[in-house]
Amino acid sequence: MTQTHAPAPAWQEAVFTALKKRGVQQIAYVPDSGHSHVIREAQRDPAIHDVVLTTEEEGVAVVSGAWLGGQRAVLLMQSSGVGNCVNMFSLPQMARFPFLALVTMRGEYAEFNPWQGPMGRTTQQALELMGITVVRADTPEQVEDTVEAALDSVFEAGERVAVLLGQKLIGRKKWERH
Repeated sequence: MTQTHAPAPAWQEAVFTALKKRGVQQIAYVPDSGHSHVIREAQRDPAIHDVVLTTEEEGVAVVSGAWLGGQRAVLLMQSSGVGNCVNMFSLPQMARFPFLALVTMRGEYAEFNPWQGPMGRTTQQALELMGITVVRADTPEQVEDTVEAALDSVFEAGERVAVLLGQKLIGRKKWERH
């Protein structure tokens, strides 16, 4: 059975295009609907190795190892996963590895799950405390330039950057009771 997907929003396509244009060869992720288009495209693209993680902190090591092996890699995760990574964020900081995380936000706009709130409210501060520069895109028009600028900062200047993709980009979740 072939699974079909609705067309991806333009901002999600812009993310994947930016990653390809800047030579990203590995994408590490815990499955997430906000990153689903990029994940599907990476899985289809023979030039990109997609690495499914059991927990987000593994992704910090994958991205660091990719750099040591001569490849550009990006970590995709939700804001709730940032809390899982705090200790591992010392690896790219202490070793001065370039590092990029694209973080879909939860605990913000129309959040239905109260467990997402605490980390969603502190994601930026947690990243900044660990020496990661944070930039944010909240509208579709901001995404492409923000992601491209982050890629340049990471892979041209050797920075550690997280792009927060605001919850309004993904849209309001609608759950139906049966």
